Amino acid sequence: MDSVGDTLQRLRETFSAGRTRPAEFRATQLEGLGRFLRDNKQLLQEALARDLRKGTQLDRAFIRKEPFGLVLIIVPWNYPLNLTLVPLVGALAAGNCVVLKPSEISKNMEQVLAEVLPRYLDQSCFAMVLGGPEETGQLLEHRFDYIFFTGSPRVGRIVMTAAAKHLTPVTLELGGKNPCYVDDNCDPETVANRVAFFRYFNTGQTCVAPDYVLCSPEMQERLLPALQSTIARFFGEDPRSSPNLGRIINDKHFQRLQGLLGCGRVAIGGQSDQSDRYIAPTVLVDVQETEPVMQEEIFGPILPIVNVRSLDEAIDFINRREKPLALYAFSKSSEVVKQVLARTSSGGFCGNDGFMHVSLASLPFGGVGASGMGRYHGKFSFDTFSHHRACLLRSQGMEKVYSIRYPPYTPRNLRMLLVAMETRSCSCTLL
Repeated sequence: MDSVGDTLQRLRETFSAGRTRPAEFRATQLEGLGRFLRDNKQLLQEALARDLRKGTQLDRAFIRKEPFGLVLIIVPWNYPLNLTLVPLVGALAAGNCVVLKPSEISKNMEQVLAEVLPRYLDQSCFAMVLGGPEETGQLLEHRFDYIFFTGSPRVGRIVMTAAAKHLTPVTLELGGKNPCYVDDNCDPETVANRVAFFRYFNTGQTCVAPDYVLCSPEMQERLLPALQSTIARFFGEDPRSSPNLGRIINDKHFQRLQGLLGCGRVAIGGQSDQSDRYIAPTVLVDVQETEPVMQEEIFGPILPIVNVRSLDEAIDFINRREKPLALYAFSKSSEVVKQVLARTSSGGFCGNDGFMHVSLASLPFGGVGASGMGRYHGKFSFDTFSHHRACLLRSQGMEKVYSIRYPPYTPRNLRMLLVAMETRSCSCTLL
């Protein structure tokens, strides 16, 4: 018999190979379960009788969406208004009372929210708590019915640990290193336009921004001049004077990003000025996987390029790392884009564009694995902040029909119960 470790490794290898993904495989597995029940009905009934001395069919059922109760929403600094309002709308629409904790790092927005927002909401069901990590820690000592957090994986672990003490459910919208695969079969100018726009949008301080490019050395040679031209067209020859390029949020993040500029080799940009918290739109090449710029989410206007020789190598590279919040693939071949989609896992995916999928209210937004859990946007926000309560309503009539459920159990009653289960168009439950 395999050890637990060997068994888990075997199952992970099967999943990584993609065997469970095809619909045909899934259907075969479900058919097998059906055969298991049909072929072993008597055996299972006897086992139930021996274990529990028992051996139902429900009426009208429905889902009632109810508010959780008291919700805590913790907001990040990079999109301090959007990431306040979007979850807040969902929480209020679902009928919850809300405690809002804006980020102290985006201090001007924190001040405006604190002074103005409460005027527009009923104070009996809404409160705002200001402060930094200490105040957030104090908040997390209290019991909430739901916690919604947007921020780093490091702080997300702290939030989840605090929530676990009260068995409080959470949505964690975290970050990660979002891969961008660029196939050789691409128009470099189009790729440069779209990658540069989404990488340097909000000065790269976006959790779904492309965090690094995977491409062949040949594609890199074609892409670099296209990126150089695009950056100059977007921000001018002196990006520092461009009204279209923002600044790093604070000195701490500036110093962290300046340290990352020493990774690989600067091919484009690289200029910085701490007094203005300015970092030029930058592209790094000759980057090694072990360097700091490939070990942490960048969250700034720096784009590393890592060389791979094939699509398979790119997919292997992606799958060796934690699951990202977003994943991007560029190719004129729809088959290449579909392969990247089918053979990887990420919170969201976009082919031949940047994070436009986040702007669609019809799509859920959220991470997977280390990039988060839960989802929101549009109706998904309402669902996130609602408890989906399973309900059954049954009248007191037809008691003679339902009496076949009751002991003492007889062969006749069992046959009638089985017939009722098999002839009605809903799933049966063995109780």
